[in-house]
Amino acid sequence: MHKRGFFKSIIHVLERRRVGELLVSKGIITPDQLRDALRSHKQTRQPLGQIFLEESLISRRELAFILAKQTALRSCATLLLCLVSLTGATKKSRADMVRDVSAQIQLVSARADFARVAAYPAFYGTEEKRSTNLSAFTKWTAMFNRFERQLKQDASARIVREWQENLRGIEGQSLKAMAERVNDLVNEKRYINDSKNWGQSDYWATPVEFLQRGGDCEDFAIMKYAALRSLGVPEERLRVAIVQDTQKNIPHAVLVVYTENGAYLLDNQIKSLISAEQGSRYRPIYSINRQAWWLHSAPSKTIIASAN
Repeated sequence: MHKRGFFKSIIHVLERRRVGELLVSKGIITPDQLRDALRSHKQTRQPLGQIFLEESLISRRELAFILAKQTALRSCATLLLCLVSLTGATKKSRADMVRDVSAQIQLVSARADFARVAAYPAFYGTEEKRSTNLSAFTKWTAMFNRFERQLKQDASARIVREWQENLRGIEGQSLKAMAERVNDLVNEKRYINDSKNWGQSDYWATPVEFLQRGGDCEDFAIMKYAALRSLGVPEERLRVAIVQDTQKNIPHAVLVVYTENGAYLLDNQIKSLISAEQGSRYRPIYSINRQAWWLHSAPSKTIIASAN
């Protein structure tokens, strides 16, 4: 419990507000001034820091100081998070120890020939730090363990076979076409929050549990991940991403799919696929698959540029 609480506190630091909100919290500018600056930023795409300087809301020295402080805080938090992930590596912690359960339900007729992807760009222009130590992600690894046990049960195997029949005819299409169809099929399922469904605030359901009872955002993302894996999609093309929904101001989960035409998000809140390489309502926190996890942070170049 202590380690998980420490991990959450570090994530909270990494989610610290952006420069405008920091200036408001310090009393340097007012909320109204921030809203005006954000409107101007939306219209002109000019960095907020430059807008604050041109409107004489803040001196160049004040802006440089608070940006430097923010960068230092993020760097310390990232270092602490890396130390946490490198220490106390217990059972089922390394990515290579997490069983590839989804491959066990791969469609026999799947013969997808995926074009090679030259690079996996960080979505929404964030910076990524990769680690193969999954010890902090107990809900993710526990989900795979339960899923493997469930596949040995007759009732669960029947549910999976019925789902596989829904996927027949999709295999062999382009990755984007398969992702679109899977997104449509899964989004037809029932949304229900964890507290009502499981009596817990945050429960990561297996695909079997999701097909039986529905689920919330991360359960939709996991189901889409498992469906695409069963269609033969390589692990490295898929990530479940935890993001901050900046419109609703709540955490959210989506599936990221890396196609030969770019990365796309499969989202239970949005009907169609959306590009993961352009600006959006979502701010990535971390992403994960069976091989590794990635910590996402604002690009350092963007922070520096806003001070100029």
